[in-house]
Amino acid sequence: MRCVIARFPFDLTKSDVLETMKGVKPEPVTGDSVIIGRRHYPVKQVGQVVTRQDRRDFSAGEVLRAMAQLGFTCRALPTAAPVPAPAPRMSPLQRASAMLGVPAAG
Repeated sequence: MRCVIARFPFDLTKSDVLETMKGVKPEPVTGDSVIIGRRHYPVKQVGQVVTRQDRRDFSAGEVLRAMAQLGFTCRALPTAAPVPAPAPRMSPLQRASAMLGVPAAG
């Protein structure tokens, strides 16, 4: 498959990527990752090994797109859950009633 990473064309196949990554120890995953074989690799590490380019020369999205098209499982970094809005000010009696599930008295 022909793909463009950092403005350079590459002819990649799944077997080529598997062979290239064989014996490469995965770095700790802190963001997006690609599952190659049974290992989880950071996207930037895969891009660097496969293309032999500096990690600053390409984006994670370019590598994710190429690896997904080749049939590898890609995992995006989960987004943080939204922070709930602060609860309205309650008196201690209202707070205790709410915790107990009993309607607050007047």
